[in-house]
Amino acid sequence: MNYKEKLNELLLTTIRQNASDLHIGVGRRPSIRVDSILIPIEKETVLTKEEAEGLVLALLSDEQKDRFLKLKQVDFSYNFEDKARFRVNVFIQRGFMAAALRVIFSQVKTLDELNLPPIIHDFSKLKQGFVLVVGPAGHGKSTTLAGIVDEINHAKTDHIITVEDPIEYLFSQDRCIVSQREVGQDTLSFHDALRAILRQDPDVIMIGEMRDPETIATAMTAAETGHLVFSTLHTNSASQTIDRIIDSFPPEQQGQVSSQLASTLVAIVSQRLVPRLGGGRIPATEIMITNSAIKNLIRERKIYQIDLVIETSAQEGMISLNRSLVNLVKKHEISLEEAEANSLNPSELRLLLERS
Repeated sequence: MNYKEKLNELLLTTIRQNASDLHIGVGRRPSIRVDSILIPIEKETVLTKEEAEGLVLALLSDEQKDRFLKLKQVDFSYNFEDKARFRVNVFIQRGFMAAALRVIFSQVKTLDELNLPPIIHDFSKLKQGFVLVVGPAGHGKSTTLAGIVDEINHAKTDHIITVEDPIEYLFSQDRCIVSQREVGQDTLSFHDALRAILRQDPDVIMIGEMRDPETIATAMTAAETGHLVFSTLHTNSASQTIDRIIDSFPPEQQGQVSSQLASTLVAIVSQRLVPRLGGGRIPATEIMITNSAIKNLIRERKIYQIDLVIETSAQEGMISLNRSLVNLVKKHEISLEEAEANSLNPSELRLLLERS
């Protein structure tokens, strides 16, 4: 078998089926994820050890192969002709090689194309501050971030620096200079890249993911010193995000971190991609904008009260996740069952539906 040709065939099937992911592993057929559901590719056969290994190795350069054999897993981006890019993780499971590939379409979608609330356009107009896009894995955080950053690229004359592992969307420079740095290829680590970033004259900084306290501290310092900083976290809500950030620091630093976060944080967008009636997925979003009430709650560590402020501040552009889900149900975009499955408080969701 020509594994490169077979790999290309699988990648083409993934794109044509409008799938978000492709999975390769021993003892099962190659599978794709369509609208959140994992489906084996019908015409494919169950992969043997040799076939899975051949397909995995066809993805890797010599340098990546060396890293993989040493570390037993490796992340990288993979260009498939001019059709799409993939964010790839190859790994070992039960002694066998396997791979998970996430599709990254070459065209960065606009915020309107992504069906995101109009208030998110305001975040691209900011001069400085800290904006986070959060949510579960695979729910479009990077895509939303790319939409905001590309809007800046077309509207301002700024220097945008991204630090990613790996680079996902490739930006075509327009009015901005866009410097994209990939961990492992362009810099040794997130920490090294961020330590040097303020010496590179940035206006806008996009950090692919905040993985440790050092990254969070650098992001807040950059926002404090006049930069506009965007990043993501794997959290489920604005209040959980704030708790996670503060709790990632030692107790003796948490007071200072709370104060710094209150002064730099502009907004948190928490999103889920919900299966749409008729196919596809649509975002349900919680939006928290840091007004004076929320700043005080962060400083005083009364994070549990933030949900109430979001629920009662619609006039400022805020919206709770449940309110967003209710709106989608009322517009017949999603089913009640999907709304309940994606809600963090289904009983409150049902009450909101009854009252609306």
